[in-house]
Amino acid sequence: MGDASRLLDRKVLFFGGKGGVGKTTCASATALAASRAGRRVLLVSTDPAHNTADILGRPVGPDIVEVQPHLHAVEVDAAREAARYVDEVKDRIKSLFGHQILKEANRQIDLAASMPAAEEVALFDRIGSLIRGEDDRFDLIVFDTAPTGHTLRLIRMPELMEGWIRALSRSRRAMLGVDQDEGSDPIMRSLSERLEGLREFRAHLVSPRVTAFVLVLVAERLPIEETSRALGQLEDAGVLVGALVINRVLPATSPDPFLVARQAQEQVYLDEIDRRFAAVPRLRVPQLPRDVCGIETLETIAGALFG
Repeated sequence: MGDASRLLDRKVLFFGGKGGVGKTTCASATALAASRAGRRVLLVSTDPAHNTADILGRPVGPDIVEVQPHLHAVEVDAAREAARYVDEVKDRIKSLFGHQILKEANRQIDLAASMPAAEEVALFDRIGSLIRGEDDRFDLIVFDTAPTGHTLRLIRMPELMEGWIRALSRSRRAMLGVDQDEGSDPIMRSLSERLEGLREFRAHLVSPRVTAFVLVLVAERLPIEETSRALGQLEDAGVLVGALVINRVLPATSPDPFLVARQAQEQVYLDEIDRRFAAVPRLRVPQLPRDVCGIETLETIAGALFG
């Protein structure tokens, strides 16, 4: 099936998949297992519907908190990140423009901040800064992401933003003219720094030694099809898929006729998963008799994943 131990050697792990398949549980269990192995771990929830605190059984919010020795957690608030991002941009341009231009620039920034993509850009910026090592307390960052489509947009963000910044740089060069020194222009320096940050983020993202993506699914038709699409898109983006986690696998033995029939249907899907995704390590997590809540039950999931 697959060996999960190599996942813990990475510096960045993304957990993704269809909504409701147990991404948070599997990401939290992995973070816990890595912390037990001595890694200094930060568990980051970027899903707007945060339930990290519910799974861990203790408060988690927009500021990093210690959960266990070697394990910290944070639930990133996209709206808060967008507001912080806007404030930083406004502070940066104060020294670049006069009062009248500054007033109009701030108006344009506020207008842009009200657009739907603003929170995604701010969220991407926070993810990028964490991956680039903004906080040196951690040697493994585990991201519990939003459902697949949203996550794939974030992963494609470096390419999209690089094209936008290049276009802005060309416009600025045209404004400066051939006699102006680009290196002394604060706007060009800011754009160059931003471009370099995007390239660094992209380099981390596509390095198989640094980053791996883990797709979580259950043995049902719709999650299988979504996993197949996500695999293709991640491969096209150059991101390594380190493992598939098949969650909530039913026990194979039960006298109950309904459960026997349900397990037989599930086995059909398990066989299909093994056939269609044979090139990717596959890990199975059993269906537990109770809800996952708290460190003790997470230990059970971690044991199923990592032995």
